[in-house]
Amino acid sequence: MVFVEKAMSSILDHFSNLADPRTKEHKKEHELTDIIFITVAAVICGAEDWYDIEEYGQYKEDWLKTVLELPNGIPSQDTFNRVFSLIDPVALQQCFISWVQSMAKISEGQIVSIDGKRLRNSGEQGKKAILHMVSAWSNANNMVLGQLKVNGKSNEITAIPALLDLLMVQGCWITIDVRRR
Repeated sequence: MVFVEKAMSSILDHFSNLADPRTKEHKKEHELTDIIFITVAAVICGAEDWYDIEEYGQYKEDWLKTVLELPNGIPSQDTFNRVFSLIDPVALQQCFISWVQSMAKISEGQIVSIDGKRLRNSGEQGKKAILHMVSAWSNANNMVLGQLKVNGKSNEITAIPALLDLLMVQGCWITIDVRRR
């Protein structure tokens, strides 16, 4: 339980400097850090869409009130969707990776596996997969250390060095899943 409490309070620290994209102060009914915290916690617990995230928040509201402000209760799925559609994705990614790196201790000689995937239902009407991601997985920590979107006109080989630079892993064994067609 101590690890969970450390991880959750750490989220607030690492995302506190993320710029709030909402421009009208009177429309900010929910704290940005509350929205991010609920989203991360819900996704870790298996939430797959904005409805799931709202439902998670409602179900865990009593517990969430012990670590968050929640001045107007749990945000709606529309609020989660709207706020995340406005957030600068690069800044969000930097905050997320900073948080993950603070939680994951990578030691020399550990294995970091790199793999690329096409995201299902990311294309037209959910039929074509057009979004490609490269992920770094830490075997020792049993978690994804970071992800990077592959440029649409490129392949995962070009994204791997950028992901490794972003993660700043040193002294680790890097494995890459490569398939020839």
